[in-house]
Amino acid sequence: MDATHHPWHALEPGEVETHLAADTRHGLSESEAARRLERDGPNALPRSKPRSAVLRFLDQLKAPLVVILLISALVTIILGGLADASVILGVVFLNALIGFVQEGKAVRELTALNASVVTSATVIRDGSAHRVSSASLVQGDLVQLEAGDRVPADVRIIRSRDLLADEAPLTGESTAVEKHTRSVAPNAPLAERTCMLYASTTITYGSGVGLVVATSSATEIGQISRLMQNTDVLATPLTKMIARFSTALLWGIVSLAVITFGVGLLRGLPVYDMVLASVALAVGAIPEGLPAAVTIILAIGVSRLAQRKAIIRQLPAVETLGSTTVICSDKTGTLTQNQMTVTDVVTDAGRYTVSGSGFDPQGSIEGIPTGGAASVDQSLVWLVRAGALCGMADVQQGEHRWEAVGDPTEAALVVLAMKAGARRAELLERYPQVDVIPFSSDSRYMATLHQDGDARFIAVKGSVENVVGMCDAAMDASGASVPFDSDRFLSAMGDLSARGRRVLAVAVKREGVNATELSAEAVSGGCTFCGLAAMIDPPRPEVREAIAECRAAGIRVKMVTGDHIATARAIARDLGMADEHGVLQAYSGADLDEMSADAFTEAVRTGAVFARVSPEQKLRLVTSLQEHDRAVVAMTGDGVNDAPALRRADIGVAMGISGTDVAKDAADMVLTDDNFVTIVNAVREGRVVFSNLLKFIVWSLPTNIGEGLVIVAAIALGLDLPVAPVQLLWVNMITAVILGMPLAFEAGRTDVMLMRPRDPSAPLLRNVYIVRTFAVGAMLLMGVFSVFSLELQNSGSLSVARTAAANCLVLMEAFYLFNCRQLSLHRKSEPTGTNPYLWVGIAITLGLQGMFVYAPFMQDIFHTAPVSALSWLITAGFGVVLAILVEIEKRV
Repeated sequence: MDATHHPWHALEPGEVETHLAADTRHGLSESEAARRLERDGPNALPRSKPRSAVLRFLDQLKAPLVVILLISALVTIILGGLADASVILGVVFLNALIGFVQEGKAVRELTALNASVVTSATVIRDGSAHRVSSASLVQGDLVQLEAGDRVPADVRIIRSRDLLADEAPLTGESTAVEKHTRSVAPNAPLAERTCMLYASTTITYGSGVGLVVATSSATEIGQISRLMQNTDVLATPLTKMIARFSTALLWGIVSLAVITFGVGLLRGLPVYDMVLASVALAVGAIPEGLPAAVTIILAIGVSRLAQRKAIIRQLPAVETLGSTTVICSDKTGTLTQNQMTVTDVVTDAGRYTVSGSGFDPQGSIEGIPTGGAASVDQSLVWLVRAGALCGMADVQQGEHRWEAVGDPTEAALVVLAMKAGARRAELLERYPQVDVIPFSSDSRYMATLHQDGDARFIAVKGSVENVVGMCDAAMDASGASVPFDSDRFLSAMGDLSARGRRVLAVAVKREGVNATELSAEAVSGGCTFCGLAAMIDPPRPEVREAIAECRAAGIRVKMVTGDHIATARAIARDLGMADEHGVLQAYSGADLDEMSADAFTEAVRTGAVFARVSPEQKLRLVTSLQEHDRAVVAMTGDGVNDAPALRRADIGVAMGISGTDVAKDAADMVLTDDNFVTIVNAVREGRVVFSNLLKFIVWSLPTNIGEGLVIVAAIALGLDLPVAPVQLLWVNMITAVILGMPLAFEAGRTDVMLMRPRDPSAPLLRNVYIVRTFAVGAMLLMGVFSVFSLELQNSGSLSVARTAAANCLVLMEAFYLFNCRQLSLHRKSEPTGTNPYLWVGIAITLGLQGMFVYAPFMQDIFHTAPVSALSWLITAGFGVVLAILVEIEKRV
């Protein structure tokens, strides 16, 4: 009875009943249901076990630079340098703590976001209906479903009445799907299995009874969940860059230490002293503050995004957004509002455009006064009136926006009436409903009978073909009946459908209506055609500008949806997704299945719209972009069908409001406002984060290189070390953590979204920055040795000379900090005053450095001695010279 062995949609109800050993009248017995529950387990998807706090903390120690620091600390402890090792381990702990706290915060926010009430279902057992937890359902259970119910498992429909289901979370279909009992072809795609209901979808209209054919992981969403678990999670561009950079840095430091060790031995120095010197060189050359700086800079970016309604689950994800080259976005609810809206009305008198968007009644219809008075075109008045009356839905003001109560298509007609100045409740009070023929998939229309004073009339809405067949006249602008040109309206329907609109026809019957009950015969003829109402799920108004901004930033946006290709193509054109020549390449899932591997790769590269795609095709599409186009892919989505691709993408982005739990669990970022624009804001923030990180690296590395060169030069020349190892640790700590951190608060350039995306395979540092790093390191070497030699000659004290040399390192770095706020000069530099944290960092650093020089307890710890005011001026002079030379280098 495995669901994967039976195409349930291709079997007749009786065959399904036999296969499942079920009973379509009385349901299973309680004892049989209990036996099956014990055999198959509860009807719930297995959730991944959350990582413990200990594992999350240990994960923070996996970064290559952190591993290098831990090894250095271990060697330092072995050699007796417990104080030095304590400082190194303190930096490591601080780095890990920041990352651990931020990840824990994201976990708590997502847990609260995913909290939901346990769903229940109505099941028939032993001939009686019971309300039970959905988790207790078993294969073969007979369930009842009504409008508003969430489908608890995969169900084969046995009986139905006017049944419609919203399958957007599973298939991406934006409109409700008509459901019935008739079997369909075995190879019918998921979106066309009209005799099936699937877990995670919702009943929007009518009622039905069906047999549970699959539960838990055997359901369609369960199969998607398994597909997601088998999908590899890729490393982020930042982690790849840092790993490559750390590896190169590690080998550079090791090589320098080996050279130093060898030079010392050649000079006849003791082996033990050379081991100590090599360790001191490694400690000085390693950027101890870099891991903490990376974490803090990313955490600041995460905090900024949280204020913009985006929750980042892991720190590197914020920078990944800045590397994004392609955004694959779902359509329904992401690019669009997931609110059907009437956009066009066609009557015998002409065509009208309807303004406004979604279920918000703000808007108008050309020719209809806002006060609701009769317009010149009475056929338009009757179309609006009948469309609102002939339905069961309404709209209401929600917490954040207007929302539909009932079928979204009917709600769109109610909003159309409100834009004309009429509310459904007022219309029903004026024209009370006497009887109704509900919509059915067989008749494809709905009709309602209304009292109008002493008279009665019938309102009809439905598919254009069916309603046209009921009409023998059309209504003109005066409200009179005129000959009906059906071909004209069928042609108009074709034009609107080609633009991706869903088109309904509206008619009324006002003559000869005397019955108190409606029948199919009463509406089979004699109706007067009012016109057509075309609707679409409209794009979010701000998305068009966001997509244009992505294009300017060199980011391609691709629509990946389960909706109809015509609808998807129309939305894409409205959003400006065509190329510069006006060409919009669109492919359906069926098209993709028929392509060769090379053709598929080319289609993925050039296509802008991919419609009616399955979860497997979404996953294959993302993988193709990554492997063949070297793209950094951000995948957005809200449905279960998006989850595997969300997990595979470099950055998965789920919707927090409309998104399913499965999608949120698979994503790296969750939007709490479901707004595509937030993604663009996140991309901008990601670029700023990387820019600030690059500024910090270009600023901090010369210090470590300079310190390493100082030790190498001193040993090579047989001189005393100008700066003691413990003093080097002090300089590294206060400069990296206090002096350099203000670079993390840089606001970023105004043209950051006009830059091309970074090549993810490119090195972290461009050649020009590598050259600058070594040049500044060499200048630090010259400055330190010059100050050290001058002070040693003047004072004769090694402690004073080393203290002045340490001051020289700090002050030269402080002046170099201003150079690094803008790494190049071909764009306008930012005013210094835009980052007040810079001055705060400098003030605190100078204060601490003053304690380092003059406080007695600091002198005991770091072997420092007071220096003169002239010494400070000389060291500041070297800083000024450094800043001037770097600015000259920028121009060169």
